[in-house]
Order: sequence, then C-alpha cells, then structure tokens
Amino acid sequence: MILSRTPKPSGSRSLVRKVRTGAALRPRYHRLDPATVEEIPFHTTDGVRLGLTRIGPGGDDRPAVLLLHGHTASADMFLLPETRNLVDVLLDGGYEPWLLDWRGSCRLPYSETGRKYTYDDVSLYDIPEAVSHIRQRIGDRPLFVVAHCMGSLTLSMSMAAGLVPGLAGVVSQGVFLTPKLAGRMSLSMSIAHELLKKHLDHVPIDFRKVGFRSKYTPLFALASRKANCPDPTCQVLHNSAWGMGASLFVHDHLSETTHDRLADLLGPAPLWIVPHLRRIELARSVVRWHDTDHRYRALPQNALDAAGRIDTPVLLIAGSENGLWLDSQKLCHEVLTHRQPQLDVTYREIPGYGHLDTFLGRGAALDVFGYILDFLDKRR
Repeated sequence: MILSRTPKPSGSRSLVRKVRTGAALRPRYHRLDPATVEEIPFHTTDGVRLGLTRIGPGGDDRPAVLLLHGHTASADMFLLPETRNLVDVLLDGGYEPWLLDWRGSCRLPYSETGRKYTYDDVSLYDIPEAVSHIRQRIGDRPLFVVAHCMGSLTLSMSMAAGLVPGLAGVVSQGVFLTPKLAGRMSLSMSIAHELLKKHLDHVPIDFRKVGFRSKYTPLFALASRKANCPDPTCQVLHNSAWGMGASLFVHDHLSETTHDRLADLLGPAPLWIVPHLRRIELARSVVRWHDTDHRYRALPQNALDAAGRIDTPVLLIAGSENGLWLDSQKLCHEVLTHRQPQLDVTYREIPGYGHLDTFLGRGAALDVFGYILDFLDKRR
C-alpha cells in the first residue's frame, strides 16, 4: 500500500497548538499509485490558492466526476485508504475523478488563519472556476459532480446562478437548496455565536492540539456530556457537531481506523461564517450574503427562487438518521417537484445512515455508492 505521507504514531503530537499561516496544501493520505495522481496548481481569480487533483491514467475518454467535500473536511474524505472509497468505485466504473479542495478544506489554513470568506465566495469563484478548468482539460467529455454538505449547498447556488451550465448530472448528499437544521442546533448556533464571537474565531476538534488548559477546554467538556465514546474529537463531532448540538455520523458505521483519523479528516469550524449560515437556515434556502458588493451580483439573492435555471439531472441522497440536516433532501425534492416540475430531480434515502458516514462509513461502498454509480451510468 502506497501512502502519500506517513501517519504519525499515536500520542506523538505535541500539545502545543500549531497554526498554519501559509497557503500550502497539507499532503494527501492515500494508497493510489502516485503516477495516477496529478496535483494541479490552482488559484481563483480573487487570489485564493485551492487544491485540484486529477486521478486516473489519463489519455482516455472516461467521463469526469468532480467531488466536492463539506466544510471543514477535505477531498481526502473520498480517498480513505482503510476502506473501499468513492474514488475506487469511480475508477473501477470507468470514470475519471477530480477532487477540489475549496477554501473551506482542512488541507488549507483559511478556516483558522488568513483571509476570511463566505459561502458566496465558494459559489462564485471556487466551484465555477474549477469546473471551467476541468472542462478545458477534458474537452467535450461529460462532467458530473458529486457533492457533500456545504459543498453541495454552495454548488446549488452556482447552478441557480447559471455559472456551471451543461453538467451531465449532479449527486447531492445531505443538503441542496432547502437547508433545514435540527432545532437544537439552530438555537445553539445563535446563542453560542453571540457568546463566543468575542473570545474565539473558530472551534477546534483536535484536543491534542489545544491541551487541557486552553480557552477551548469548556467546549470539549460540554461535548463530553452523555457521550458514549471517550475520544474528545469524536465527542465534538458525533455528540455535538462543533458544540452546536447535532450528530454528524452513526458511530458504529466508522471503522476503528477511520474513527482514529477523525482529527485529520475534519478541521476547525470558523465562527465568523456562522452569520451567513444562520441567514441561510432562517430562509430555509441558499441565500446570498453580500447584498451591496457588486462583485457578487452574478449570484441570485435566493437560489431556490432561481432554481428554474438548473439544467442538469439531480439525485438527492441522505441518510435516514441525518442528525444535522434532518430531512432537508426530502423537503427539497417535494418543493422542486411542486415549484419546478420540469426539473429532473430524484430522491433516495439511505436507511440507517447519518451524514458523514454516507462517505466515511466502512459499508458505504455497498450501501451508498451503488446509487451514485447507477445514476452516473444512466447519464454518461
């Protein structure tokens, strides 16, 4: 098995917190042949360095599939070496995976340090410009997108704005045009932001980096209440979703190796983006944050109102036990079927699955990825 970097032994990390200040991408962790992995230098027109990776032998006519991770995760969530992952399935199915680490990736430093952003920036710059770059490379081959969580939500704004026309198909996991957060999380998000915004700019998940005596210790203590797992990182994610009171996955679906790697697979959540998320949640739609800045006029004020511009088939999937976005995807399907009956939108619920485990789960290749591959195969 070939790994792009050597994992650190358990307990080897210093308790002194280290903050990345440069825009260098953290190395990937995978078991692919390095000769099939092409890391592409990529900067957006607003000057932000992102990560773009093509995987495959190249030189063939395989349809391309762009994979979009959720906020604070990275494209590594599609590359788990300890299980059969989505990239494995796509390669075996005759597709060419492309991985985008947009500015909310934990492989990049922007959620902790440096330039702040909103989801408008992802919808206006990151996704459309990555799609444009890929199209320059693949020519007239079909291009699909598989998107998770906030990667899917920001993609929906790009689609409603007409910035990524002509996609062969889109698979959206967790949330798309009609975000619906758990009530407890909605309340906690408002209260916690007001209480913490003067003291913290982000919520970390790796207790080994912050130590026992830090300003973050009360958050970890709160997350540990009624937790069944002794791991602090798991408590923050599974038991409280960065302290917001939701659950990100079904615990038993993760392999022991994946569970132990959670601190590498996800990163800190920036608090300064909460107001935009709160506005989105209150509207029950993807709405633009920037109302007066002319640079963002290409984005509609409300993506749901502009959904008629979507010109590609969409598969909405979600776990039946999604503790973060609840039944947002089912709601989206119902709303679009009623308001935009001309759209090709289908919904598939994955029994027994939560949110992250639809990609990170040890059984996801059997329980989830088949639906994705079937959707792509019918439209390639």
